[in-house]
Amino acid sequence: MAEPKSAVTAPRGTRARLSTERILAAAMGLADRDGIAGLSMRRLADLLDVAPMAIYKHVANKDELLDRMVDVVFGEVELALEVGWRDALRRRALSKRAALLRHPWAIGLMEARTPGPANLRHHDEMVRCLRVSAGLSITQALHAYSLMDSYIYGFAFQQSSVVNGATEVAVGARALADGGALLPGHHPHLDELVAEVVRSGYDFDEEFEFGLDTLLDGIARIPRHEADSC
Repeated sequence: MAEPKSAVTAPRGTRARLSTERILAAAMGLADRDGIAGLSMRRLADLLDVAPMAIYKHVANKDELLDRMVDVVFGEVELALEVGWRDALRRRALSKRAALLRHPWAIGLMEARTPGPANLRHHDEMVRCLRVSAGLSITQALHAYSLMDSYIYGFAFQQSSVVNGATEVAVGARALADGGALLPGHHPHLDELVAEVVRSGYDFDEEFEFGLDTLLDGIARIPRHEADSC
């Protein structure tokens, strides 16, 4: 599914026809910019140049709006159904992290909202991939699914919490290295780590893929003879 476009202000004297798709695009644009705290039905109505009651003809309330927004994010995640299980899981993880970085407000909501059609399809295809393609038992599939998503959500949250990404990590490390007063006492192991970040920089993409491939290596080593019939 294509990423929804931000709401565009209609030319003066005209008003674009209100639709669920236009409401979702505007709501996601607000949330992407200001976070969930910045999304209210009043602000959304103002952005769309409509009365708040007009929005309620398309979504019952803010809860339903959030459910639909999360479903849009699930729809942006690639499900590579035509490749082997490892490539499918890897591509899905990279795509999901990218979607969460576009919509950081969604990180804590992805598994907490009432599931919509894209959400349900996403989870069903993941279980199918782990059970049928990877040959895991249902218990093993649950462990693998939990492990993968804990890593993806956790990494995306950590990265989104650093305002300027890798640049800020490297600058912070250099500040620690240059200003010993910030690290009173003797911390040889931390000093070594900071020096490495200063020397080589910090690349979120590289770090994510290193961890991802390590997890996939672990899933590949799960004994398949313990798997029950698919």
